This record gives sequence, structure tokens and C-alpha cells, in this order.
Amino acid sequence: MWDIVAEGLGYPCLKVDYPSREEAAGMPGHHLTLEDYVSHMAEQVRGWDTDRFVLVAHSLGGVLAMELAARLAERVAGFVAIGAAIPKRGGSFVSALPFPQRIIMPVLLKMAGTKPPESVIRKGLCSDLPEEQASRIAAEFIPESRRVYTDRVQASVPQVPKLYVKLTQDKEFGESLQERMAANLSADRVESLSTGHLPMLSDPLGVRRILEGFVGQVKASRESAISS
Repeated sequence: MWDIVAEGLGYPCLKVDYPSREEAAGMPGHHLTLEDYVSHMAEQVRGWDTDRFVLVAHSLGGVLAMELAARLAERVAGFVAIGAAIPKRGGSFVSALPFPQRIIMPVLLKMAGTKPPESVIRKGLCSDLPEEQASRIAAEFIPESRRVYTDRVQASVPQVPKLYVKLTQDKEFGESLQERMAANLSADRVESLSTGHLPMLSDPLGVRRILEGFVGQVKASRESAISS
């Protein structure tokens, strides 16, 4: 999903995978925890031969990135949240949602699992994508563990430069919710893309432009601090 963005970046890039959910994908109560996800991701980063990096999170990944940034604090140079859920410390993905979703969603997760109907995927995640891409995403959608949505984040906001990217046509996360997530992040800057929930597909050049600009600023500020 991030291939087009990553291929054109002028910096090394590691696309981190979530742990395998294949065995448990059909089980509504499969029990991978938030800790399981973060540990799996941290192991991949530890094997990456790059001293410092900017962490980029999207959607549910914001919850995971908060914990990952705390675990790898000595290597994280910046944090970018793109239409991402950023709960306050002690909160969860679900608790970050507006009322009444934060009340309804735990019930839906328990009853129906974490894979929405195809029509919901198309109207929400894929609202601004061509039919071919929307069909592929709906067909290849892998449900995550329920606990990733409900486990509480223990990490604080990382003390590094932070950027929040609002997606102004997002049908999954409304603009007011994204503004609250940017406030939770204590973002140093907020930028916008006129896209739906998957800008890495609908506007990969726009995403790349924002990332390159932010990384360039992080590098320049670090070099300035060192020289002074």
C-alpha cells in the first residue's frame, strides 16, 4: 500500500509489518494484544541498519506508533501522523472516538469482529479510490485483533518534532476528530491533503512531498543544533 510513496523517497525507508493474523483471522475473539503488535514491529526496526528515523503512522497505526516511539525513543527523530488515531495516555483507539462511536464500537467488535462489510470498506476506506483499487482492498482486507482497538496506550507523546496530516475528505475520521487527534499529539505543525482515508493510494505524490519536507526540516534542525 505504501510502495509508491516509499519508492520515490530520497531517504531509506522501512515498511513495518503487523504480526501474522492468518491463523486467527476467522476467529472473532483472537487474542493478539497491543503489546504483541508493538513487540513484533520493534523487532523489525531493531534489525534495520539506520541510526535515527522519522516514524510515520496512519489510522490505527497511530496507537501502535505511540508505543513504538516510547520503546525506541533514542532512535526516533520525528513523528508524522497521517489521519491517525492518537489517544491520550491511558486511552485506546476506541476511547479516542467521538460519542456515540466510542460506546457502540466495543459492542460491534464483540458481536461482529473487526472486518467491516464490503460496502462499508468501499464507502469509508476507499471513498475516493477507483473501482479497481477499491475492489482489491475490500478483497484483501485483513481484520486486526480486537484488543488492538481496546488495549490502553501507556506511552506519552514523544518529545520530538511532530506533524499531523489531516485528510479533509476522509469518511472514516471526520475533520473535527482529526483536529482532536492533532491536539492529543501536541503537533508542532498540521498540514492537509484533500483525500479520503488512504492518501498513500489516492495522492502518493502529496504524501511524499509532505514527508520529504518534514524530514528535511528535522535534519536541518538537528544539524543546526549540533553546529551551535
